[in-house]
Amino acid sequence: MSALQYTTEHEWLLIEGSNATVGISDYAQEQLGDVVYVELPEIGQSFGQGDNVGVVESVKAVGEIYMPIAGTIEAINSRLEDEPELVNSEPTAAGWLFKVTLDGQADLDGLMDESAYLEFIATL
Repeated sequence: MSALQYTTEHEWLLIEGSNATVGISDYAQEQLGDVVYVELPEIGQSFGQGDNVGVVESVKAVGEIYMPIAGTIEAINSRLEDEPELVNSEPTAAGWLFKVTLDGQADLDGLMDESAYLEFIATL
């Protein structure tokens, strides 16, 4: 299994070949607080890198979900409709948001590994 990669918008990706699973980082869920609602994109939709694809609502804030890489939505985590708290309790496991088929590998250059991401959030 590949290591997680991160964006400056606090999404994580688990890249496996030409597919990736996407969620929000542990840091992001801590900043949001208790998640009460998740709005996800529809299967089959295509997005460019940086496009707004959904929303995570918590008791204290609303956070936008951005597409970390260009691609097409292949699956969504429908468990989040009834269990949005999975984003808090298991942000990098059962709380994943969606799966995407990558348009290419070019967008991967801007991603950070875990140590670089930890250095990044330490500056926030």
